[in-house]
Amino acid sequence: MLVLLETPAGYGLFKITDSRLLECSVEDVPSFFRDGDSARSSVKLSAFSKFKTTENALEEATALSESRLGKQLKKLLNKKVVGAKVVEPLAVCDKVLAVEIQKKLKIDVVYNPSTVEIARGLKSQFFELVAGITESDCKSMALSLSHSLARFKLKFSPDKVDVMVVQAIGLLDDLDREANNFGMRLKEWYGWHFPELAHIVPDMALYSRAVRHIGIRGSTSFDDLESFLPKDVVDEIKKACEISMGSELLSDDLEAIVELAERLEEMLGYRATLEEYLRVRMRALAPNLTYMVGEVIGARLLSHSGSLINLAKQPASTVQILGAEKALFRALKTNAPTPKYGIIYHAGFVGQAQPKHKGRISRILAAKLALCVRVDALKDSQEPTVAIENKRYLEQKLLELSSKPDITSVGGIKRSDRPGQLQKPKWNASKRFKASNAE
Repeated sequence: MLVLLETPAGYGLFKITDSRLLECSVEDVPSFFRDGDSARSSVKLSAFSKFKTTENALEEATALSESRLGKQLKKLLNKKVVGAKVVEPLAVCDKVLAVEIQKKLKIDVVYNPSTVEIARGLKSQFFELVAGITESDCKSMALSLSHSLARFKLKFSPDKVDVMVVQAIGLLDDLDREANNFGMRLKEWYGWHFPELAHIVPDMALYSRAVRHIGIRGSTSFDDLESFLPKDVVDEIKKACEISMGSELLSDDLEAIVELAERLEEMLGYRATLEEYLRVRMRALAPNLTYMVGEVIGARLLSHSGSLINLAKQPASTVQILGAEKALFRALKTNAPTPKYGIIYHAGFVGQAQPKHKGRISRILAAKLALCVRVDALKDSQEPTVAIENKRYLEQKLLELSSKPDITSVGGIKRSDRPGQLQKPKWNASKRFKASNAE
């Protein structure tokens, strides 16, 4: 029996010379490979096909990982088994590969637990059985091949990890909800003491800082407020403190309110940091998509699809209504008009379009986004390429639609703002029929 052994250095064909190895149980196979002498007395090297380059090794290893018959392996078997008219069966360690070899080369192939143990024993005594290959050389070959195979299989790049973006946009949404709840609670709580402040400082981040600096109204200096608020706003706060309708606060209540304001400030600061992180990651992961719709909308599209490659597989029609699945299925169920946009409704192009043109712009935008995402997923570019021309095209299309003249009705005849474009009203059969009956 011949045994096929795949190694980082090449393919080896070993002939079993001790018939007891074929007759023993699986548990007894390791005893034939205790050392080099016992291994040499049980098997011998019949042929060895060495990989010439790392690219050659990568090609063969990729084929083996997919249980396919590589070119070099096929050439070896054709020469040493088929061409030599060997009638002995060939033992392999991959069941699917065994079927492939038997189907294509018409070789009698064996696969069972014993062949797996024999291959394990051959690997343990490989350097005793094969001359000309040292252990250090094989280790360097294995390291180089493993790195190449990992890059090929995973196409791994630290900048192309879309899982980080999916988690970041999810956390950003959670922070927005929590910050909104904290801000509402802070305004309601501190509003009992100083209700006018919420109208003077509507921004949540500035409001929380103002609460920390003001504390009990009228009992502190307002000089610190000028470090982050305009002078006219500070003057308005001073006047409001003098005529405020709020109730008094205890020191314990103030401590709790100030602590809430500090937590809100920390949360908003972390949100800004996370937003910057998302911006950097999206520009590295999908530069064309980010250039078209921004990092937040791009990340939402990516998160909704699950990954960048999944989004790249979607047609433009799916990208257009991504995020509006409930509305779509409800419309299909009730025979109502289907939605024209989903997440891309919040894109700048759709927002700038007139209401009657939003559907058309969203359709064009979805088509361009589908192209951009495919380029981002399948090319290793860190800068926008096709998105530059696509964005220019969308801007031009938006300008054309916005400058299109409206059609108005004058005297029953539709007329355009431009002269020489008149349209007669449509003939109404029902009105004509009623008029003839009246006569």
